[in-house]
Order: sequence, then C-alpha cells, then structure tokens
Amino acid sequence: MSSTPFVIAQPQARQLLEQLDVPQILRKMFRDLAADHAVQPAQQQVEFPQGAGDFINYLGVMAEDRVYGVKTSPYIVRAEGPLVTAWTLLMSMDSGQPLLLCDAGELTTARTAATTAVAVDALADATARRLAIIGSGPVAKAHLRYVQGLRDWQSIRVYSPNLAHKSEADSARWKALDPRLEITRQRDEALEQADVILLCTSSAGPVIDPSQLDKPALITSISTNAPRAHEVPPAALPDMQVYCDYRRTTPGSAGEMLVASEQHGWDSDMILGDLPELLSGQAKRPHGERHVFFRSIGLGLEDIALANALYHLQRQS
Repeated sequence: MSSTPFVIAQPQARQLLEQLDVPQILRKMFRDLAADHAVQPAQQQVEFPQGAGDFINYLGVMAEDRVYGVKTSPYIVRAEGPLVTAWTLLMSMDSGQPLLLCDAGELTTARTAATTAVAVDALADATARRLAIIGSGPVAKAHLRYVQGLRDWQSIRVYSPNLAHKSEADSARWKALDPRLEITRQRDEALEQADVILLCTSSAGPVIDPSQLDKPALITSISTNAPRAHEVPPAALPDMQVYCDYRRTTPGSAGEMLVASEQHGWDSDMILGDLPELLSGQAKRPHGERHVFFRSIGLGLEDIALANALYHLQRQS
C-alpha cells in the first residue's frame, strides 16, 4: 500500500535539527559503517545535455534502521547565475515506501560541521587549546557550534576576508556565539600558534600553506564542489598525516588527493585512517611531530542518518 511521506521544508528542518545531538548520530552511523551495518556507495554525478548543468546523487543504506535513501543535488545553469538545491529522500527497507522528503540545505550544513567535530574529537591532541576558523558563512558558524565544547579552548580566532566588509552588527553576532572568540584582520594572525585549524570556505584553491605554519596542527578541510577544489596545496599531502571521512570514496573525489596522486607522488594507501576506523579502534591516532590533515567530502549516509532522525521526531510530534 502506498503512503505519503512527510515533507519538511528548510525552516522546519532547522527547528528539528536543534533538538538533535547531531555529532552523536553521526558517531553511531560511522560505527555502523565499520561494522558492515551500513553501505556507502560512491557519489554519482550525471551531466545534463547541452551543458545545462548536472546533478549529484549521494546514496546510503542503514540496515539496522531499515532505511535507505538518496540526497540529490542539481547544479542548474541559468543566465542570472547557477542554481544549486538539494533534497533528501528517505525510504523504508521493509515496505519499499517513501518515509520523508526533506530540503537538504540545513542537513548539509549540520552534517558537514558535525563530521568535522567528530574528527576533531578523534584526532586533536587532548592538550589542544588554540582554535582557528577560516571562513565566516553558515558552515563556519556550525563548525564553531559543534567543536566549541570538545576541548578547553583558551583562544578561538576567526578570519575571513568577508568579515572585513561586514558591519559591526555582523561581527557582534559572531562574537556572541562564544565569549572566547576573536575576529582577526589577518589570516596569519588567526593561524599563529593554532593547534586546530578548521577550513570552512568555498574556495576552489588553497587558502593556507601548511609549510608556513609555526607548529604542527590538525587541519580540517571540507572544500567545495568545484572541479578538483582544494583548500590546501596538493603538494603538502606527502608531508602530512592524512585522514578522511571514508577512505573508499574520498580519494576519488577530493581535489587535493587527486592532484597529489597525479603530480606529487602521494597515494591513497598513505591515508592513516577514516572515521569508521578511528571510531571502532581500527586506526591509530596521529603523533604530534607532523601536521595532521582531515578531509571530508560529505557522505550520503550522513544525510540519511539525519533524515532518519528527523523522521522519528516528526512521527513523535
């Protein structure tokens, strides 16, 4: 018998997400992936005819929860500029019926930042005290929200060229997020003596050079969906301890990994661990003698896990 799925628009998704412990949901999902209770296929990109754009499908199966789903995100070429949207469809593995259709904008922001937070908790030294955030958009703010309680941060510095052009009210809204936060005028000022550096930009090219940092640091990167986009120079990878969200899919999509493999003698076998391995004790944590680099590309399973949590919240209400 067919059923009508719950449909959740962006404002409602934002409201429901505030009721969830998003990092904890993702920790369970990554442990399920390590235990073969979940399936994460590679991303699927399909071109529209005549250069009209494309769409990417992010797939995932959560067997213990008896659901599967897909986030589909089109890039639509228009005269007034490209349009990018994303929707997540959650399906039942038992009935084969749709359970939820959700605007994925808020899901994407939350799961991107929370995945970084899970990585920071797993990889950052327990003595880490200085946090730097490069970027100032919604994803950067979400990163701060999810990492601010993970260590006893004595310093939180934020740098973005955009903040230099923002009003005092915009800067005040940033500072209201955490009393320890300082907005810097120069990137190098934010990076000085940083233990953890969160790159939260939409840049298609490097925004920092790890070789110029004054001490070993954990550097996390999300990058953007531009072709071969990367926030650190690909040539830096061979000199860093590299981790990722999921080693079976990330090296085939992450721009700096693709370029480093082709031009700088780096190989995906050099990845020391991914989140399923780290959270299940199958990967060793890094040592403090070299920079640590964590790269995430965003997994369909992350979207499916959050969509499943929203579905159960919606049912309860």
